[in-house]
Amino acid sequence: MFSSDSKKPKQKTTMETSTQQNIIAQGTKIVGDIASQGPFRIDGTVEGNVKTSGKVVVGKSGLIKGTLQGENADFEGKFSGKLILSGTLSLKSTALIEGEVHTSKLAVEPGATFNATCSMKGTVKALPNEPAKPKQPEQQVKTGQRPERQA
Repeated sequence: MFSSDSKKPKQKTTMETSTQQNIIAQGTKIVGDIASQGPFRIDGTVEGNVKTSGKVVVGKSGLIKGTLQGENADFEGKFSGKLILSGTLSLKSTALIEGEVHTSKLAVEPGATFNATCSMKGTVKALPNEPAKPKQPEQQVKTGQRPERQA
């Protein structure tokens, strides 16, 4: 009657729902801040700040005005504001991005509009070392003295 087996399925259900995708459908407008651990699909309008550790997909009818912080994002729709990603920003041919962008990687399809200041940070690949140029001996000349002549 009071066995611990009945509690296990409830914990499992809670874990499953946290990995489902959040969807903001076309025709929906949200004004305010959104925070989530899971991925997002936005086909409506969001005015405010969106913060997530999951992937964000903005469909053709999607629009974000504000700040987006996350890992990866795919844009087919519009964005205006500050975009901060630790991973990859992918812009499809219908995307329109305006504002400020900070990302590690950027992929842009032909036809996308990217009117933003962009800062790319993250892992920096080391350039191969250039061959060392031999140093030429430097002549030291003291001010006010003439170099000595050799006979």
